[in-house]
Amino acid sequence: MRFEELDRSHNREGFDCGENDLNSFLKNLARQNLQKGLSRTFVLVDEKIPEEILGFYTLSIFEVTARKLPAKFSKKYKGQLPAVKLARLAVAIGKQNHGLGKHMIINAIKKVITISENAGIMGFFVDAKNVSVKEYYQKFGFIPLPEHPLELFLPIATIRQMDLEVFQTT
Repeated sequence: MRFEELDRSHNREGFDCGENDLNSFLKNLARQNLQKGLSRTFVLVDEKIPEEILGFYTLSIFEVTARKLPAKFSKKYKGQLPAVKLARLAVAIGKQNHGLGKHMIINAIKKVITISENAGIMGFFVDAKNVSVKEYYQKFGFIPLPEHPLELFLPIATIRQMDLEVFQTT
């Protein structure tokens, strides 16, 4: 398997993760947003069938207000802060519960590291759609925001210290 930036060769119409909003985004907006520079969508494909999308995730840049962060972090920062958001993540129905989500998160974290080496960011954020998804992200070290428990983040300092190989073997 490998990651590629979404392009015309990928079969977006054939992708189904079971969530209409995510399917619709991939089919109708992901390439437009990429062309407009609003976000980047990366697809996980099998090298033998590179047009079939096994899963995808989308990254975008956004600003977060320092006062939204846990006290430990809001003391260090002031005002609006640049960050990266995992805007979407989905795995095809037939491929769910096989560890592909974990591989996509690890790949996204690697990209966040690269972004942080080229531009200033304070962390990596994600909005969980429910408590079980929140708990899944917490396994990677994501921290819930105090007043918005389904919004989580990984501080860039934590990301730089991570041993991503540990996640690939668990």
